[in-house]
Amino acid sequence: MAKTGVFDADLAARAARATELKKELQRLVRIIADDEECSVEAIDHAREALLALRELRGRRRSSFSLRTLACPEEYRCPISKELMRDPVIVATGQTYDRPSIQKWLKAGNRTCPQTQQVLSHTILTPNHLIRELILRWCKGRGVELSEPVHCIDEDSATEAERDRFLSLLEKMSSNISEQKEAAKELRSLTKRMSSFRALFGESPDAITQLLGPLSEMQPQSGTNLDLQEDVITTLLNLSIHDNNKKLVAEIPSVIPLLMDALRSGTIETRRNAAAALFTLSALDSNKTLIGKSGAMKLLIDLLDEGHPLAMTDVASAIFNLCIIHENRGRAVRDGAVGVILDKIANHIHVDELLAILAMLSSHQRAIEEMCELEAVPCLLGVMRETSCARNKENCIAVLYTICVTDRTKLKELREEENSHRTVSELAKNGTSRAQRKANGILERLNRAVNITHTA
Repeated sequence: MAKTGVFDADLAARAARATELKKELQRLVRIIADDEECSVEAIDHAREALLALRELRGRRRSSFSLRTLACPEEYRCPISKELMRDPVIVATGQTYDRPSIQKWLKAGNRTCPQTQQVLSHTILTPNHLIRELILRWCKGRGVELSEPVHCIDEDSATEAERDRFLSLLEKMSSNISEQKEAAKELRSLTKRMSSFRALFGESPDAITQLLGPLSEMQPQSGTNLDLQEDVITTLLNLSIHDNNKKLVAEIPSVIPLLMDALRSGTIETRRNAAAALFTLSALDSNKTLIGKSGAMKLLIDLLDEGHPLAMTDVASAIFNLCIIHENRGRAVRDGAVGVILDKIANHIHVDELLAILAMLSSHQRAIEEMCELEAVPCLLGVMRETSCARNKENCIAVLYTICVTDRTKLKELREEENSHRTVSELAKNGTSRAQRKANGILERLNRAVNITHTA
């Protein structure tokens, strides 16, 4: 039985929130009406207050019906903890209520709230199955579920926003002081407001203007690090917008400037340059462009440095790029195998790096390097220590390819089996793929023993 007091408190909190929103809206409307040159921020805040008020009103009707019912946990949004009215799936496969995840993304977040994985894209796919199950659950209890509240098109810029946008772009062609001021504001606006990200997508010239100060800097004069950081981070914000990915990557100066940032920026700039390459590489055509540019070597160098702030974004970028086979060869030639094994041995970002190593194991030279670098004991150690099924699966997949390629490594695997029964345990309790690979290794071990006895 649900606790009515909890729902009463929830309704009271919503009522208080609605009152607060109305007061804020009245204040903002007065500012907008009284000031002919009111800021874009005031208009944007007023629009956000209206949307929030509308969302509260849309939930009100069904809240009264739900107050005496315990809602199944799987029907609640992981962000709002409320019954989902418009469930959508993000790139990681997790489901959220559309208004909650849109608010999360609009705030400039690039990760999945539940898994903390970096999102390769921000497309929201309706989860029709969960929506249907929720509707059936409500109908069976006589609850009327309100229709999803669809927000206004947040990509649609107001006239004031367009004017501000053009003014800031003009400053990017001015003196260094105005360039720095404009770049800082564009960084903030493109993080907070999808309308500004969309404005850049309307014209390639806008992106060229943004990058102008970095393109024009002479090598001998050095790079203004603050300006570089703000411009590169703005570029990252633009690349998050799915409609911009192709446009941004195909502008000739973009990838070279991201590579310059990977070489010589602050650690925040280098991290954001890697993140921009990751988001751009969501498109296969961009994976090819980035791979051919030589950026892979710079990403692997940054991975090798091991700065904690940059590791997740760098590993994500390398993983995404290696989805296409031609980039795996580039990663192997650029030293990825040695760097990755060293990090795994030191327990650094094991999950992400094992996934890359498993992908690289389809490349013959990568397997040869793994054999030379004593990857077998390292991977067996991970299998013994980790409780993560996916990590065990990636380890055994690589080990299987190694023992197929180099039969001398079967001795180490046999010793492991005799001491810890690591492979046998995985053959019984691993994922379906892990079981197949583990059984494949066990068959080879048994075959080797039989051949020895026969001889």
